[in-house]
Amino acid sequence: MKLDPNYKSGFIAIIGRPNVGKSTLLNRMIGQKVAIMTDKPQTTRNKIQGVYTDKGHQIVFVDTPGVLKPKNKLSDFMEDSAMSALKGVDGILFMINALQPRGAGDNFIIKQLKQVKVPVYLVINKIDQVNPNKLLPIMDSYKNAMNWTDVFPISALQGNNVDELLDDLKKHLPKGPQYYPSDQVTDHPERFIVSELIREKIFELTRQEIPYSVAVQVQSMNSKVGNKLLIRALIIVERPGQKGIIIGRRGSMLKKIGTLARQDIERLLGTGVYLKLWVKVYPHWRDNKSILNQLGYKRSDY
Repeated sequence: MKLDPNYKSGFIAIIGRPNVGKSTLLNRMIGQKVAIMTDKPQTTRNKIQGVYTDKGHQIVFVDTPGVLKPKNKLSDFMEDSAMSALKGVDGILFMINALQPRGAGDNFIIKQLKQVKVPVYLVINKIDQVNPNKLLPIMDSYKNAMNWTDVFPISALQGNNVDELLDDLKKHLPKGPQYYPSDQVTDHPERFIVSELIREKIFELTRQEIPYSVAVQVQSMNSKVGNKLLIRALIIVERPGQKGIIIGRRGSMLKKIGTLARQDIERLLGTGVYLKLWVKVYPHWRDNKSILNQLGYKRSDY
């Protein structure tokens, strides 16, 4: 660990309702993809840590699942994961979507934020998609909700005001060690990122309930086929009909998922990849504690 007495470091949680752009902001801050992004809510299921490092600072960003009323044990885990991220951090970014009115989910999060003792920023995302004249009323609806450290209207997708937000976060960091090597951008193992990239393609290519009923488990990625890395991954669904949709006519959908995922995985790993996918039905896996634990969705009370 770095022992420079002037070095500053800390952990910053990113929290908000589903589909406000938390993962997009995390990737923008880090400078590369460490969290999957889709236009569907509840894409993120685990806390994803992304590491930003420059000459005098290191910020460990914690991207959390969107806060939504739980419907099963998986969504219970997701809410618990999001709320637990508020503990032991040095700052919090509360993100809202400029296109959405303040709702019960926002009020629930604000209630939790009032109990923390660290800087809390209000980050209003997607300003590139809203008329500037409508931005002030949005800010007014939140400004008296609590004592914000600062308010930043941003576009995580376009990068508007993101550097300014990053600079302000650095000012409020405590002095501390460099927790991770300078070239490390996430604390998650490669297997986790690979499984997330595959799941992202399923989100992008399928509709309705399919993405929410799917999990991906990388079973091996340590052997070679010629000069390519062989990765075997299992796609888990809840019903036979979902399996048929994921496989597609004559395997067309599964092939498309594999092709797009492989391209991202090769960029991540910097090597050629042979990706082998197959699909298996586990009825009601989202309410099965044993399967959730195997997939890494673990709560303290499970």
